[in-house]
Parts: sequence; structure tokens; C-alpha cells
Amino acid sequence: MHRLNAWLRRHPMVVDSAWASLVLFLGLLPDSTNATGWKLGVYYAIAVVIPLLMVFRRRFPNLTVGVAGAVGLLQVALGVPVGASSIGYLVFAYTGAAFGAVWTSRLSLAGGLLAGPLVLGRFPSGYTDDDGVWHGQHRSTAEFLLVSALMSTPFILCWAWGRLTRVRRAYLVELEDRAARLERERDAQAKVAVAAERARIARELHDVVAHNVSVMIVQADGAAYVLDNSPQQAKEALGTIASTGRQALVEMRRLLGVLRTADTAEEYVPQPGVEELPELLDQVRTAGLQVDFATSGNPRELPRGVELTVYRIVQEALTNVRKHGGPDVHARVAVDFGERELAVLVEDDGRGSTDEQLATGGIDGQGHGLIGMRERVGMVSGSLDVGPRPGGGFRIRAVLPLKTAH
Repeated sequence: MHRLNAWLRRHPMVVDSAWASLVLFLGLLPDSTNATGWKLGVYYAIAVVIPLLMVFRRRFPNLTVGVAGAVGLLQVALGVPVGASSIGYLVFAYTGAAFGAVWTSRLSLAGGLLAGPLVLGRFPSGYTDDDGVWHGQHRSTAEFLLVSALMSTPFILCWAWGRLTRVRRAYLVELEDRAARLERERDAQAKVAVAAERARIARELHDVVAHNVSVMIVQADGAAYVLDNSPQQAKEALGTIASTGRQALVEMRRLLGVLRTADTAEEYVPQPGVEELPELLDQVRTAGLQVDFATSGNPRELPRGVELTVYRIVQEALTNVRKHGGPDVHARVAVDFGERELAVLVEDDGRGSTDEQLATGGIDGQGHGLIGMRERVGMVSGSLDVGPRPGGGFRIRAVLPLKTAH
């Protein structure tokens, strides 16, 4: 049954043809009219035309309603009696309101309002005897208006039903459009969320891998260099490699936990913050880089996003110093806890960088570290300043806003 209804909705002309066939059958019944002579021929012509218009009423609503209205006026003007085929006029009152243009809907309403007075005035109830004397009921004006209103009521009700159908159809179309827009917006938001998550994971992977692997490479090169002459130093370097590798493994597991599900991400190790900076600097010093560290202001607990941003900025900056600062480079890290903002400064006295290298993203042309810094700082509404240091070297300064305590 459901399939049949769906098929009929897709083929409305079939339904209209069925109803038109019924109206045609009723209109052509021998006893359906008392018309005689030429009026009988006109009556049967109208009984055929009205059902034919009904078949095409949804495909050509404006044309069929207009033709049906003209046929109705012609029927009244010629004095052709109404019959069963006049049921079709109710259908066109509905069609004009439901499917036609604005003017068609207004024409249908006007036709429905005039149907009662025109028919009652043109076909009064009564008869003429053999002497030509009219015998019928003479109605007062009030009675005429009341009966006319009653005769027009079916047309007005059909028009109102068509109007309601039109409004409901427009409402359903609007709902479908809104649902389609919401689906497109959800897809767009999902794509943005996926891109943001990929960028975040890329930053984390870069920071973890770049820092820890660079430390392991430096220690491995140092161990190979002193292996024959100083086995103890080589052993210490190998121990540093092992601890650095374990630390990298722990952070990689945390990232994998984030990838699997956001609900269990917090079950892994906590995100590093400002308190872990001394451990990071000790690891860097073990790798052979001289680093000074200083804090100023009033150290206090910071939002987790700011804590992680500070740690990653320092980590990436020191990784860049090891990679590009040259031999015997010296770095300095300063963290200033202001009342409204936190300032992080990492500078070195190494080879520095040219404006061209900054524009292309670094010596390797990739610049993922600087990109990650800018993204992290932007996420907490901060500002980042990178460039050559006065007197030689390179300088990175980030200013991160803090919420004011009330």
C-alpha cells in the first residue's frame, strides 16, 4: 500500500484522470439534465471539456483554471442548465488556490464568490406554463443573498482547502531546504573540525618527534665519537638516548589515545606545562646546548592551553637552536608572569636567520615549527614575534593574554 501511494504521488495525472473519468461518466448520463435543443449539445460539450481540463490541471494550472472560468461564464450566459459535470468547477477553485499563480488564485476566489449569485439569478427555481406565464418563488433581497452565499460556500471551502495545501507544501519545502542547509553546515563544520584536529595532531607530532629525535641524534653522534676514548661518556649518552626515547614513546602513546577517542585522552600522561620547563632544559643541556633560564613576576597556575603553549614554544625554539644555531651557541629562556599577560622569550647568539629564510619557512623550506608556534599562539589569542636578534642570533617572543582574576 505504501508503494502504491508513493507511485500515485509521483504520477498525479493518473489520479486526476480517474476523477475526471467519474465526472465525465456522471455528466453524460441520459437523465443528468433537462436541457433540450442546441442547449443539450452545449451541455454535453461542457460535460466533456471540464473532465478533460481536470486531467491537465496540475501541469497547466493557470491555463486550465482560466479556461474553466471562461466555460462557466459561457454556460451561465447561454443559459445552459448546470449538471453533474459542474462538480469540476469545485476542483478548479481548489486548483487555482493550490497550484496557480497569484492572479489565478484570486480569479478562483472571485469565481467562487460569484458562482452562487450568477447561478441563482440566471436559473431561478420555477417553470413557465403553456400560456407563457412564469410560476416560481419570488425571493426578497435578503433571501437571495442568503441562498447565494450558501451556494457559494462549497467553492469558498474548496478554495480555502487549496490555499491551505499551498501553504503546507511551501512549509514542507522550507523544512527540506532548511534540513539540506543544516546538513551542508554540519558537513562544513565536520570538515573544519577534522582539519583543526589534524593540524593540532600535526603540531603535537612535530614537537614531540622533532625535539626528542634531535636529542637522540646528538647523543648518538656524541656517543659514537667518544666510544673508544671515553666509554663512560658514551654510556651516559646511551642512557640519555634511552630516557629520551621512553619519553617520546609516552607522548606518542598519549597522542594515539587522542586519536582513538577523545573521552580516554585524559587517562594518559598530563600535558606538559611551565612546571616541566626545568626538566626540558636539563634534557637540552645534556644534549650539549648551554641554556640559561629565568622567571620573573608572580608564578601561578595557568590555563592548561596556555601551559601547553608555553612548553611547546620553548621546546620548538630550543630544537631550532640546536639544529640551526651552529657550534658553541648559547641560549636564554625567560618567562615573565605579568598581571594580564605572560611573556615568553627564547633567544640565542648563534647564526641567526635571514629574512628570506623566515619568509620561506626556515632553512629546510618547511617551517612546520614556526607554523605550529603561530597556530598555538593564535589559539590562545596571543601574539608571536620572531626574527633576528640585535647583536646576532635569533629571537622568539610570545605574549599570551591571561584572564584577569576578579
